[in-house]
Amino acid sequence: MSYDPAAAHLRPGMQLPDMTLAATDGGAVCVAALRGRSVLAVYPWTGPPGLPNPPDWDDIPGAHGSTPELEGFRDLTASFAAAKVKLFGLSRQTIDYQREMAVRLKLPFPILSDADGRFSAALGLPSFATGGEIYSKRLTLILDSGSIERVFFPVENPALHASEVLAALQSESSSASSTE
Repeated sequence: MSYDPAAAHLRPGMQLPDMTLAATDGGAVCVAALRGRSVLAVYPWTGPPGLPNPPDWDDIPGAHGSTPELEGFRDLTASFAAAKVKLFGLSRQTIDYQREMAVRLKLPFPILSDADGRFSAALGLPSFATGGEIYSKRLTLILDSGSIERVFFPVENPALHASEVLAALQSESSSASSTE
């Protein structure tokens, strides 16, 4: 995995900002208030079929892959639930954009909208710009009761990333069990 200093400040124990974000399930979520473990998969953008990618998208490392990444988490939802881990996605797209995608991909977990960028700015999430818009760089946080437990950045293979996160959680769980 290559090193990218853009997320070096995101460290275990860092508290999440106390902000409520609109969710595709019609509710609102304050990630800082979640109890227990959860996974927050941050991704740049998903477009409806037939809509062109943002300008220069093909030239931006890590821009492609949001749909296969979210489908990977969708396909492993039961395994994350068995590990007692809640799943969330997050992008800077509007909630209407995200709802269309969540329905089309049949996502059984909420996608959170940070359309105004306040959450991303407060946490200092790495980003990039193209076509006059700002997008979050792809990364995943394992959270425990409102603080960061582990950071995956950069995400090298979005299509296989959910398996990577699940394996890390299961490995951690096995290690904890063997020391008890």
